[in-house]
Amino acid sequence: MKVTISTRSLSDIESDAIVVERYVGELRLTPEAARADRQLHGLLTRILEDERFEGRLAETTHHHTGGLLRAKRVVVVGMGARGEAKAEAVRRAAAVAVRRARDLGARSVAIGLIGGRLPARVRAQALGEGALLGLYSFDRYRARKPEERRVETLTIAVPDPGDQAAAREGVRLAELAAEATGFARDLINEPANHVTATALAEAAESIGRAGGLRAQIYDRAACAEMGMGAFLGVNQGSQEPPRFIHLAYAPKGRPRRRIVLIGKGITFDSGGLDLKPADAMERMKDDMSGAAAVLGVMKVIGRLAPPVEVHALVAATDNMPSGSAVKPGDILRVMNGKTIEVNNTDAEGRLTLADALAYAVKEIRPDEIVDIATLTGACSIALGPLCAGAMTNAPQLQTRVLRAAEAAGERVWPLPLIEEYREGLKSEVADMKNTGPRPGGAITAGLLLKEFAGETPWVHLDIAGAAFTDKDLPYAPKGGVGFGTRTLLAYVMGAGQPGGRTSR
Repeated sequence: MKVTISTRSLSDIESDAIVVERYVGELRLTPEAARADRQLHGLLTRILEDERFEGRLAETTHHHTGGLLRAKRVVVVGMGARGEAKAEAVRRAAAVAVRRARDLGARSVAIGLIGGRLPARVRAQALGEGALLGLYSFDRYRARKPEERRVETLTIAVPDPGDQAAAREGVRLAELAAEATGFARDLINEPANHVTATALAEAAESIGRAGGLRAQIYDRAACAEMGMGAFLGVNQGSQEPPRFIHLAYAPKGRPRRRIVLIGKGITFDSGGLDLKPADAMERMKDDMSGAAAVLGVMKVIGRLAPPVEVHALVAATDNMPSGSAVKPGDILRVMNGKTIEVNNTDAEGRLTLADALAYAVKEIRPDEIVDIATLTGACSIALGPLCAGAMTNAPQLQTRVLRAAEAAGERVWPLPLIEEYREGLKSEVADMKNTGPRPGGAITAGLLLKEFAGETPWVHLDIAGAAFTDKDLPYAPKGGVGFGTRTLLAYVMGAGQPGGRTSR
């Protein structure tokens, strides 16, 4: 879908549908809705009254114009209370309104700069993100595709000259954020027989070539030479060769910070010899959602051009059972020399992340690290399917990441790294075990990762619950959500500003 800015008022734009908003508790129509209502001889007001349309967030209705407007239909979308209409409300309203127009057969849609109390750039960006992400679909493997109804153009009416430059910048940022998230969703939704470690590495190399990034791909021998025993231990049971991915973006001039983003890249998680039950294994192609988010960021980072150096790391492999698979009781040595006793082969993600963290600290020496991973079922039990957990050794960095998540409209909640829980990771034969007791399982996983971040400021995002959805969300259909992609983009862009403020 092409998104453009028009300097004309909404009612002057020829389209299949125009979208106007309504707020809870406001009897008077917004100016654009009132103008359309006058041309429709009051029909819009009567329809809203008859339907008892309150303007609740994402509530919609529509009306045919019968040739009285340049548009064929008017779609009305609820924004909730005006005082609560933040960027996330704009995203949700835009997504549902444009989908309603699409389902009515509209190919061209026009909408005003809804969310009137927000800056024009924020409104335009949220509007574009909601519309673009709300229309995402993944149907490349269907021989018979659903009846094709597609919105081809979305025009945002911005008649105020003072808002037009900011709105154009907002649309540009929205298109990049949607491209990054859509790319992540595609990777997650692809079947595991297509997205192997080799395929992820090839995708990273393609991103590097297109974006002018430095790409290094390490094979099994190179990883063994570097001492990545934990990562290679997870790969032992697989027929697919492992790949360790390192993508690097460097800004023009001296970077203000050096950042590492690490994404968990388990392309399919059977649980290893501690085999998952069938119903828990069914969607384990999504265990590389962290890697997908990180690669999505790197796909667009060159065009965003933040003044920070950004490195993306993915230790890519599947986790399979076989005669050569790692066994409970085996001891693996991480790149930094620490040893881990494997007491559960289904807790493999933290093993691959341990080597990725050790590599980051030794080879890159960053100012800060953020890892993102579908790490623990315990986190999804604690926070449910709509929220990720955050853990850190650096509260100020975590505050910036949480602020970025809020700007992106992605829910992230801080969890404490309670040091006493470290007792549960003690091993009699190694430096630590890879799992502790079931209570506090997300936290003990975070405590293990903390060992490998060392003194480097670090935030861990556990997206196990939020990475994949079994039902349609406001602007994510069933399947891979691409959760965290826009949070990481907002974090990276904000990291280059004084005080590390988010730019969104």
